[in-house]
Amino acid sequence: MPDTAPRFGIMTAPSQVDYQDVLRLWREADSMPEIEHAWLFDHLMPIFGDPDGPTYEGWTLLTALAAQTRRLRVGVLVSSNRFRPPAMLAKIATTVDIVSGGRLDFGIGAGSRPSHPLARREYEAHGLPFHDFAHSVESLAEACTVIRRLWTETEPFDFRGTHVQLTGAFGSPKPVQRPHPPIMIGGRSSATLRVVAEHADLWNIPGGDIDDVVARSALLDRFCAEIGRDPASITRSIHLQVAYEQADATRKAIREALDAGFGHVILGLPAPYPADVAHWVAEELISPFAQLPAGGAARWPG
Repeated sequence: MPDTAPRFGIMTAPSQVDYQDVLRLWREADSMPEIEHAWLFDHLMPIFGDPDGPTYEGWTLLTALAAQTRRLRVGVLVSSNRFRPPAMLAKIATTVDIVSGGRLDFGIGAGSRPSHPLARREYEAHGLPFHDFAHSVESLAEACTVIRRLWTETEPFDFRGTHVQLTGAFGSPKPVQRPHPPIMIGGRSSATLRVVAEHADLWNIPGGDIDDVVARSALLDRFCAEIGRDPASITRSIHLQVAYEQADATRKAIREALDAGFGHVILGLPAPYPADVAHWVAEELISPFAQLPAGGAARWPG
């Protein structure tokens, strides 16, 4: 992986929390240069806590937060390709990129945790069709193709895929970022990693089992080699859940991730958010690592 300083961000699940609390935290993070990016998740109903508690729609909330921040790169970790037709999602993402002044990192995945009972109920509750995993991964690859074309092509086009069919498709306006916003694909399955190798600028995986994370990264390297792509052209991103009372454990997880070549770190912050939590994250979790190059255990503080 490139020998560059790591990039740290936060993720605030927009569930079991008030909008004003999320807004307060994002504004605070926007003032902290150590925190470079901020993310929401994409669920329509709670997957933790009170099953009848509040959950906000991710892209709508992201637009509001993008309009009230100035520096942070923003994104959804990751948008479920099961929820929205890809041409519609391309339009939504373009709007966020314009509202943010070109700060969108576009996250997408096949549809996270469909076997989770609290996630599966989202489909029936919102009248959304549920397809098997093979269908979802195949449609993800087609979605990435269509979305990139809508962002970049200057003439209308037709698309006839197995799962996506478009007639006279055209994206206007175009995103601010050229040639398009960075594409992050999230997931760990072999099938998803093949889509990552072909389409992604960044790849994200949940942390937890560092040995599995390393093995999945090596598998991605292999898939890149099979299609003639430089594996180093895909930034490795990891999502690590923060425990406020266990800063040492979080720093250990960060250290392991960086040593494994994951230079894009997303720190999941559980609600309720303590006062000045963004400052705490910057000082206690990021500052020990922020100015150091990625890769090499000897470089990281103990």
